[in-house]
Amino acid sequence: MLSQKVRYAIRAMQHLADSYGEGPVQLGEIAKAQRIPAGFLTTILSELGRAGVVESQRGRGGGYWLATPPNKLTYGDLVRPMRGSLSLVPCASRNAHERCTNCLAEDQCRLRALMLKVRDRTAELLDTIYLSDPMDALPSFEKMLVEQSPAA
Repeated sequence: MLSQKVRYAIRAMQHLADSYGEGPVQLGEIAKAQRIPAGFLTTILSELGRAGVVESQRGRGGGYWLATPPNKLTYGDLVRPMRGSLSLVPCASRNAHERCTNCLAEDQCRLRALMLKVRDRTAELLDTIYLSDPMDALPSFEKMLVEQSPAA
């Protein structure tokens, strides 16, 4: 499940994508338009700044903007810095792998095998949808599953 932090980060980045090329956007404008608490948004934007997703300028006329054009920035680029991993269980993480404490051996665990597939499909999807892509032009999830299934 996506945390509130990740959902806010995505909404804030969508807002910046809509304003891309128009100069810095003030934190208060993003917070108000996206209904994100300003203090929480400050933390989110700081983390995304450290990850190289946004840039900022302080002072009069300052604000935030995307460090990368929206047509080069995927949703995976936004979720990973906020969440750290795309996996639902720690043993299926590619970047933050941890063995489960009370589980079977990893090579025998069917749940882990399933969660690796879920994680890979999630990454595949998030890494192919760009911030600039109109949501109504994206293929449906059902269509993607049919296109990628072995029987298709």
